[in-house]
This record gives sequence, structure tokens and C-alpha cells, in this order.
Amino acid sequence: MVENVIIMGAAGRDFHNFNVYFKENPRYRVVAFTAAQIPDIESRRYPPELSGDAYPKGIPIYSESRLIHLIGEHHVDLVAFSYSDVPHVEVMHKASQAMAHGADFILMGATYTMLRSRKPVVSVCAVRTGCGKSQTTRKVCTILRKLNKKVVVVRHPMPYGDLRKQVMQRFVSYNDFATHQCTLEEREEYEPLVDQGIVVYAGVDYGKILEAAEEEADIIVWDGGNNDTPFYFPTVHMVLFDPHRAGHERLYYPGETNMLMAHIAIINKVDTGPPAGIEQVRKNILEYAPQARIVMAESPVTVTHPDRISGKRVLVVEDGPTLTHGEMAYGAGVVAAETYGAAEIVDPRPHAVGTIKETYARYPHIKKVVPAMGYGKVQIKDLEMSINNVDCDMVLFATPIQLTRVLSIHKPTLRVRYEYRDCDPPILEEALLRRLQDSGAI
Repeated sequence: MVENVIIMGAAGRDFHNFNVYFKENPRYRVVAFTAAQIPDIESRRYPPELSGDAYPKGIPIYSESRLIHLIGEHHVDLVAFSYSDVPHVEVMHKASQAMAHGADFILMGATYTMLRSRKPVVSVCAVRTGCGKSQTTRKVCTILRKLNKKVVVVRHPMPYGDLRKQVMQRFVSYNDFATHQCTLEEREEYEPLVDQGIVVYAGVDYGKILEAAEEEADIIVWDGGNNDTPFYFPTVHMVLFDPHRAGHERLYYPGETNMLMAHIAIINKVDTGPPAGIEQVRKNILEYAPQARIVMAESPVTVTHPDRISGKRVLVVEDGPTLTHGEMAYGAGVVAAETYGAAEIVDPRPHAVGTIKETYARYPHIKKVVPAMGYGKVQIKDLEMSINNVDCDMVLFATPIQLTRVLSIHKPTLRVRYEYRDCDPPILEEALLRRLQDSGAI
């Protein structure tokens, strides 16, 4: 008998799991996707151009809040959980809901949905959102290009718009961001790599993306999202850990899976992390992933003109996903403000409007910083207004892109960034090249 299936997702892993496992599997009929984490991605439809002949009308996408109702309405046999950076206990709460209403609940094996590449793949993943994947990916690309290798980055999916137009996206210039109508979150991931002269692929169909990337790459770098596992079998699986959230490597799905599979375990932010946290992370890696080679790394803050911060009342704008489902209360902006002598970090919450105000209500741990949320034109406008409403001397933008390119801000601004830096031996380059050599990839 054909089983009715709901795939629980957040516009990324869910679509990939459908494409590689459920799409042409006669055992299953996917009746719906549910959506969480990302604003305004429900009420869409996975289009028939992507869903295949078995789904001539496509597949509807609903809010996750309707899960129980959908199980009953569609006589659902199976719920497939397919998104990331969720506490283990929360995953089991969702499993209990599904099972209590008569559906089985599954987590698909990490390697089960990985596609094999005929080119070496270096994956950069993490145990939580906000561990420092982006700067590490840039560092990995720099290392590999020194070998005179053509490096192409494939980014974890972020298809928040018209899915029919996002099957396969290739980014080589800023014009491509406009062509593909990228959200702020997409630009934050793609722009720094394009600035390096790196070709970036993303989209929905990661089989087609892999074929295209293989045609122009000597080595593919998988740039992971959240704490998800890679979509491609990695030749080298690098996993980042955050001592500011020590212990989370064993508490979040599927970050713990990343730890268990790691070839190289990077304990990042050791320049600011508490010594007890660093030691706890190290012990967990040694106990649960003894095969991994541990690399210690720093994330030094860089500011264009740090002297301008001293004595100023500053508004800090931090990376949105790191603060929201990453659960961090601060990032590089707060570190820069405190390091360079700001007189005050101004509280933006009384001045927030629209969807930014809603974000504070949904994530009450976010306090005296602005989460850079921009999943659509309305939210970008709300972000702009929320910033301009604040009485301050200066705005510190601690986001991967220069936000003043997309926002009109009526006060002085400074850009704050994190970069990757090796701490103690072994350094990342030596560990990475050794693994590639041992696997025969170089």
C-alpha cells in the first residue's frame, strides 16, 4: 500500500530529501510539506516543474502549526523530520505529536541522502548555527586555490522565493544577486565568496547543481547551513564547535551527527571562549569523535576604523540566524563595541517595528542588539526603519555583507567582521591537506 507522507522542513533539507528519496519512490505519496524557522515560506507550493509526474499539481506547503490537523485530514502514515538546529528534546516532542495521532516518525540517515561526486568534496559544517562556518569556508577556499585548483562552492539551500526560478542558481557577480532576487540572508552567504572570485552554486535541485559544479571545479567546497549535514559525500568533513555554547554539540539535531562524522574538528572562538567551555568541547570530541583531528581557531574581530567607536553610543546589528535559531545573545558587533570602548550599547527594542518587533517577541533572549532579518522586501524595510528609529551616535554592522548597500541608514556606520585565524598547531591548512593526501584527492 502507498503511504501518505508529510515532510517537516524549513525550505532546504526538506526539498532535498524529497528529491533524492521520495520523489520517484512508488511506496510513498507526499501530501504536504510543513514550514518552520523562516518567516513567510508557508502558503507556497512545491511546483509541478520540480515535483515530477506523480504530482501534476505540485505539493502544498503549510505552517508547521497545522501538523496535527494535516495528519488527520490526509490520513498520514509517515512524518519525515527534515530541518536542522533543533534541540534533541524538541525533535522528540514533535515525534510524540505525530505518533499520538497515528503517524510514524522518521529521521533520515545522514549518508542516506548524500550524493556522490566524481570530484573531491570538502564540507564545512557545524554543531550549531553561528559557529563560524562562513569565514572558515573562505579560509578553505584560499588554502585550496594555493594548490592551483579551481574551487567551486556549493551552498546549503536558501530557496525562499519562487522555487521554479531557483532550481539551480550560479553566482559570479553582484548582478546575479539582483537577477535571482536574493534575500538579505542569501546575500550574506554568497557575497563574501563572490568578492573572493569564487563561483557559488545554490538552489533546489542538488543533483543538477552537482553536475554543473563538477564541470568547472577541481574541488567542490560544501558550505553548510545551520548545523545540517552535507548533501554530498565529503572527502573531508570539517565541523566547527563553539565554546560559548559548550555541550551543545551533544544536544542539537543534527549537529551531534556532524560531530560523530567529523574528520577535522575545529574548536573556534578560542580567543573569546571561556577556558572551561573550550575544555568541555575538547573532551566531548575526544570521547565521541576520537577519529577527528582537533584544530584550535580564533575569530578575531576586524573593524575598518576602530578608533571611531571610543566614547560613542552605538547601535549593534548582528547576524540574524545566529541570534534567532542559533540562540546567541550577541556576536561580533558587541565584541567590537566592548573591545574598542563604546560608551553605551543602545537598546533598540523600544524602537523596533513590524517583523523586527515580532522577532524580539519570538526570541526573547535577544536584547540590546538588532537581528539583521531580511527574508523579503517588507522585512528589509522594517529592519531599515527599526535602525533609523534609534537615537545613537553610530551603527555597528556585524553582518557578512555591507548592509548599507541595501539599507538607507541616516547615521554614521562602521562594518565589523570575523575572520578565521589559526591558534595552536596543528593549523587548518596542514590538517586539511594531510586528509586530502591520505584520501588520494591531491
